[in-house]
Amino acid sequence: MSIEEKILNCGRTVAVVGLSSKPDRPSYEVASYLKEERYKIIPVNPAEKEILAEPCYPDLACIPESVDVVDIFRRSVEVRPIAEEAIGIGAKAVWMQEGVINEEAAARAREAGLMVVMDKCMGKERQKLRQRR
Repeated sequence: MSIEEKILNCGRTVAVVGLSSKPDRPSYEVASYLKEERYKIIPVNPAEKEILAEPCYPDLACIPESVDVVDIFRRSVEVRPIAEEAIGIGAKAVWMQEGVINEEAAARAREAGLMVVMDKCMGKERQKLRQRR
């Protein structure tokens, strides 16, 4: 089983960092699809109060429940502090979306025991997994 499959099968609560409230943005499309697939979506965006009918939090530390996966829609250079926050809240995995690559953050997360995926779309990987079943 690939790391992507492990995360998709085990991680049901997904904090989406950088989730946009604009329906035409990739973050919105992916989070919306994951919600349809019965994942619990927790939006993380300091500029918003609610996205996809879910309360929005300014950062990972403010989320009042456990998070399995931190799905990151931010620029690669912004990932390291997010990975540190993911470690701090006890997340099981860090998932960096397509185009998001930060080897230093990935190494730090792996060192702390988190599963890591870089440069792949969580929504597309979920669709692939669904098609194989």
